[in-house]
Amino acid sequence: MERSLRGARAATYVYFVLCGTLMGAWVVHIPAVEERVGISHATLGGLLVLLGAGAFVGMQVAGPLADRLGARVVVPAGGVLCGATLVLPAIARDPWTLAGSLLVFGFCNGCLDVSMNAHAVHVEKAYGRPVMSGFDATFSVGGVLAALVAAGATSAGLHPAATLAAVGAVGIVTALASARALMPAAAASADSTDSTDSTDGTDSTDGTGASGTVEEKHPSPPAVRRATAWRVWHLAVLALMVMLCEGAANDWSALHLKDVLGAPAGTAAFAYGTFAAAMTIGRLLADRFVARFGSMAILRHGAATAAVGITLVALGPWMWAAFAGWALFGLGLSGCVPQLFSAAGHADPAAAGANVSRVAGLGYVGMLAGPAVIGWLTHLVALDHAFVLLTLLCVTTAVGARVLRAESSSTPRSEMAGVGH
Repeated sequence: MERSLRGARAATYVYFVLCGTLMGAWVVHIPAVEERVGISHATLGGLLVLLGAGAFVGMQVAGPLADRLGARVVVPAGGVLCGATLVLPAIARDPWTLAGSLLVFGFCNGCLDVSMNAHAVHVEKAYGRPVMSGFDATFSVGGVLAALVAAGATSAGLHPAATLAAVGAVGIVTALASARALMPAAAASADSTDSTDSTDGTDSTDGTGASGTVEEKHPSPPAVRRATAWRVWHLAVLALMVMLCEGAANDWSALHLKDVLGAPAGTAAFAYGTFAAAMTIGRLLADRFVARFGSMAILRHGAATAAVGITLVALGPWMWAAFAGWALFGLGLSGCVPQLFSAAGHADPAAAGANVSRVAGLGYVGMLAGPAVIGWLTHLVALDHAFVLLTLLCVTTAVGARVLRAESSSTPRSEMAGVGH
């Protein structure tokens, strides 16, 4: 059992890297695709909304399917579809075909994203200790890998379509080869049953009551279902705010240094690099801190740290202060989303996929809205002052972190020993 669990965890890492690589491969080829189709930045921005819309729909479809069919079916299927459709934007010849390509690719990416996160929740529960942040860190590693591959392919003179087709083909093979190591549906179902037993006050080690007989499982009372639904939507709203902040940093960090502080373009690019590096490092370390202090503390103190960082960016007149602020912003946000996804999945393990899809879907809306919201605010105030909105969102998230209190208090630190790396 321990070997199969280790294999499931390793396979989950593979799918997170795969998802990050496939999405990263598209992102780094956006300028080439824009030039090939012959569209403006404004038109491209509108078309990218379709990618987000497709991803949102894909998440809502794949989440319940993952609960019903299991990870061994839905996660590899999402990986294969995402790899197969990666090349479509590169062979689009006009805005209409590009729009359709982005909608389809976004749908497939959303299917892979939410199903692998739902599976990660089951792996984390089986381990008995936090491992979610580590999975998200490997997604970032996939993005770096995609950038390196794209740089090498461009230097070699390869056409974007050839590069994306090759990356997609490798992705298909990887998705299929890693499928057998995923947790079967039966294991996830047993995981959900154990959780139900524990919640009902029975002995979760054998599923029996005081009489030693197996107790009949009853559906949750309506009041419990309503409380769970409220909790999941609370988590989704927090995810929207956190990922809105992340999306704003992705698109406006470099422009802030260039337009507000007058940094050269090469120097300004390091603003996003600083933010992204801090995010990756934070996620690599977050699981250890969650195991020690609890998810509520990580979300609360992480959001507070992010608030300090973005305030430093907004008010600091010096370049070193901006770099320090973006680093704190990335470090603070790094552990927030994994805790929200994990809490959504554990709220009702039998519906982990559906609940994660709600939180991830609304969070994705925030990710897409972040750049647009900041852009709209720049019509009213200066760019650095527009970042004060992000400060308010981070403070609100820190206050709202109390939604994780029940989960943190119900999992004693002594139970976080786990299986080992």
